[in-house]
Amino acid sequence: MSSAVHDTLILSDLHLGSEISRAEQAMRMLRENRFRRLILLGDIFSDLNFGRLTKPHWKFLGYIRKLSNPRRGIEVVWVEGNHDRGLSNVMSHLVGVKVYEEYEWQFEGRRHLAIHGHQFDRFAINNLLLSNLGTLVHLQLQKLDFKGKTFSRFLDRLNARWLRLSAKVASGAILHARMRQADRVFCGHTHQAQFCERDGIAYYNSGSWTDFPPTYLTIDSEGVRIHEYREQTEVRESAEIVSKPAELADESGFLEETEYENVG
Repeated sequence: MSSAVHDTLILSDLHLGSEISRAEQAMRMLRENRFRRLILLGDIFSDLNFGRLTKPHWKFLGYIRKLSNPRRGIEVVWVEGNHDRGLSNVMSHLVGVKVYEEYEWQFEGRRHLAIHGHQFDRFAINNLLLSNLGTLVHLQLQKLDFKGKTFSRFLDRLNARWLRLSAKVASGAILHARMRQADRVFCGHTHQAQFCERDGIAYYNSGSWTDFPPTYLTIDSEGVRIHEYREQTEVRESAEIVSKPAELADESGFLEETEYENVG
């Protein structure tokens, strides 16, 4: 277990109910870290079908319920994603966590804003039925895929790149943060961990827990860090990542895929 106590830990896009969800690894990561606030930044579920949840998925939800016990002194926040839509009331009762469309908090004199990010994805907004159909097809393909689900994860990455989600979500999030007078804004949705900065506003994406390696964010007095989580069989470690802006950006002013490098 890490000896450091983070003010906030953020994870997103776990997609419980899908074959490629890394729920067991996510729960181990939470056990290995200490934090005062946990933000589940959307798309914790893949869809509204609870019948797809496996035993590890239910165990993860049970652990979230334990963390939300007031005696633990941890604030647990659930920010709604496009795949979580319609679950707000259910989740409030199931795991004892309040669900928000977006969440704001102050830390060390800075205003922080957490919003899933699908709000800045015009394709998902304007083609809701098509997006839902795509989700169902992807879930079925996962059942037919090989054990490692390599093809399913490849399609997930290809979809994000084809729609150029990273740049679009980053651009929209920074504009929204400026309107809300936030210093830092945090999103998920794209499944790609990312950092960039524009006009004094820092944007971070927490990545996902469906691909390898899964990623998460921590916030403390030393700043914001993107971490990769690796299993013991791969020399388990929460590899600390330092994000760096790219040298080349697209026409929106942001990288399609912002680079980051291992220093751990």
